[in-house]
Amino acid sequence: MLKPAQLRQALTASVPLLQNNPDNLHLFIDNGRVVSTLAASLSFEYQYQLNLVITDYAGDADLIMVPVLAWLRENQPDIMATEHKRQTGFTFKVDVLSDTLSDISIDLQLTERVIVKEQNGALHVDHVPEPPMPEAITRPAVLYANNERISG
Repeated sequence: MLKPAQLRQALTASVPLLQNNPDNLHLFIDNGRVVSTLAASLSFEYQYQLNLVITDYAGDADLIMVPVLAWLRENQPDIMATEHKRQTGFTFKVDVLSDTLSDISIDLQLTERVIVKEQNGALHVDHVPEPPMPEAITRPAVLYANNERISG
């Protein structure tokens, strides 16, 4: 599984507390499963809950949530694609330790596709990146119907 280490790197690069104290970030994988079929290949998908715990945090929670959202947009965009996933894909809890310190626990529902191919009697395993985001759709300036200009 590659995403936990990638997210750790992204958070450490963007959250000052974690730059100075990387041991304040703890990652746990919960409720993991491997989903595979009886297809010809051994390709599969990891599905798991990644729990991030940031301890002794004294900053604004926004400074953690925004980097996580930016990382998800690129690495797990389906969390933002449907109402159900928006409600369940990114959840959090905060333990308020004092007026200035909190422990923040974030749960992310992640997947990783793994392609397994046989070549010359050997198995080759490759993690597949997320599909690219769709291109922005531009509004047409002119509308035609039956070869007749309607607007624009």
